[in-house]
Amino acid sequence: MAVAVVAVGGSLGALARFGASLLWPTPAGAFPWTTLTVNAAGCLAIGVLLVAVTEVFTAHPLLRPFLGTGFLGGFTTFSTYCVDIERLVAADRAGTALGYLAATVAAATAAVAVGTCGTRRLLAHRSPS
Repeated sequence: MAVAVVAVGGSLGALARFGASLLWPTPAGAFPWTTLTVNAAGCLAIGVLLVAVTEVFTAHPLLRPFLGTGFLGGFTTFSTYCVDIERLVAADRAGTALGYLAATVAAATAAVAVGTCGTRRLLAHRSPS
């Protein structure tokens, strides 16, 4: 059952990412803002999700595999990130490629931190004292 849940979540996440690429296409040789944004948004969401399902409430055992591994795993994309870097280098845009490489790592790391810390702080303010 868990495999099916991850597969369905992954399919939905990949469709959402594909939709983002259709709504916000990246021209050849341009900075890949769509992939950066999708990956940062997915990292923010995984930070929120992990706090919610591990620290706040007892979730259904298939919720984390569906949303985390499945949907967010399908939504975020390390492979497209790597292909974007390779294409920028091939287009003689090595500086842009290095900037994108660093920006993605920084944005993704910051997004997870904001997601986890922000969720904890929000929940602490909402908890009765």
